[in-house]
Amino acid sequence: MKKSIIILLTLVATSMNAQENKIVPQISVSGEGKVKVAPDQVVINLGVQNTGKDAAEVKKMNDETVDKVVKYIKKFGIPTSDFQTTNVSLYKSYDYEKKKHNFQASQSITITLKDIKKYDELMMGLVDTGINNINGVEFKSSKLEEHKVTARKQAVLDAKKKAEDFASALNQKVGKAILITDNSQPMYQPQMYRNVMMKAEAMDSSQETLAIGEIEILTNINVTFMLE
Repeated sequence: MKKSIIILLTLVATSMNAQENKIVPQISVSGEGKVKVAPDQVVINLGVQNTGKDAAEVKKMNDETVDKVVKYIKKFGIPTSDFQTTNVSLYKSYDYEKKKHNFQASQSITITLKDIKKYDELMMGLVDTGINNINGVEFKSSKLEEHKVTARKQAVLDAKKKAEDFASALNQKVGKAILITDNSQPMYQPQMYRNVMMKAEAMDSSQETLAIGEIEILTNINVTFMLE
């Protein structure tokens, strides 16, 4: 009798474990969302640099130019939150050919211009203040967050379409999503093709001075769906 009870309990336990360990049919696929937009903002990194024999004099020359730059930026109507000093240096260098020491002072300023159409006007005015380095530009979109949402939705739809393609070949249906993993790296990157040229309003109207290109916003995900 006891032996029969033990066997019965063992069978019940085995049945319960089998149910708990039951494999749920599922499928995992990747999805990509991609949105391309023309930027409407530009971040400009520019600099002032002076070289001379006396450190104090070199720094003074640099500070005077930077003062003109900052005053011009404010006069242009750019708020203080949209420009910032990003690097300041003063160091001694040695000219091996002339066998003498020089001092070099430099300062970099980054400006976020939220109206890209004013780029040429801003740059011409900045050149007049005495800047002698333009270190680069970066294009942005004021509606970046909205474009990210669109890219995410596209990625989910792309993953679902792939899952349905696989499932239909097996005569099955795609059920609920049970896991979503976001594998996205930096959400956007400038594209260097299909460039759109900006017109220089204050110069010859036929002159093209800025290739703004496109911004590409990418989302990459993995989704696991149940199969029915």
